[in-house]
Amino acid sequence: MNPAFKSHIENGIAEIIINKAPVNALDSAEWQALADLINSIGKNLAARVLIIRSEGRGFCAGVDIKELDQYPERIVSVNAGNYETFKAVHLCPIPVIVALHGYVLGGGIGITGAADIVVASECTTFALPEVDRGAMGGGAHLQRLFPVQKVRYLFFTGETISVQDADKYGFIERIVPKEQLRDTALEIASKIAAKSSDMIRIAKESLNGIEDGDLEAKYRWEQGFTLQAYTSPDSAETRRAFVDKREANF
Repeated sequence: MNPAFKSHIENGIAEIIINKAPVNALDSAEWQALADLINSIGKNLAARVLIIRSEGRGFCAGVDIKELDQYPERIVSVNAGNYETFKAVHLCPIPVIVALHGYVLGGGIGITGAADIVVASECTTFALPEVDRGAMGGGAHLQRLFPVQKVRYLFFTGETISVQDADKYGFIERIVPKEQLRDTALEIASKIAAKSSDMIRIAKESLNGIEDGDLEAKYRWEQGFTLQAYTSPDSAETRRAFVDKREANF
């Protein structure tokens, strides 16, 4: 298993723990490895529900900007890994619970927006700073969490929204102190794991089928604009400024 992740299955509950210091920003290989791990768990009949959570300062800071600054050609691999990970979460044959803490950025938004149930600690914040990183993508998944105009405000400004302000939009099942986060996710997962695995798997596929639009197609559309953005000198400047810890100059 990739060292950025830990996983296990117990009593029908699978857990994936993202643990890549310092900020849980994943590189191109790690995104693909995460997708493969989720797909593997989804095929394992011992798993009835999946919890995805993280160790460290925050849930997920998205892609590894330093990798893309050094190897901009890897944007294709990063795009592929993001797509496969978010698809694996969304189309996982079993329900996926995300247990969030700290920052949820970029790819963290993608995982969260693709999931079935969201629990969060009181310290959680959300942001999609793609414009400030010279990229696109994530709007399709953000739109599963927030209404259209709020999505556009967050996307255009890159501003952070607290879990308390986000809660009014209704996508968060529980907000708890951080020390209660895992137990809360396990409590919900236990309720699901106690039910018929066949019925839950059928329910997951059924509910995916009645969603409006095709989430994967929407995200694929966005990714085309990520590639277009990467042809702009401004895109390279945003990544270089991020690595240098300075303001971008346009």
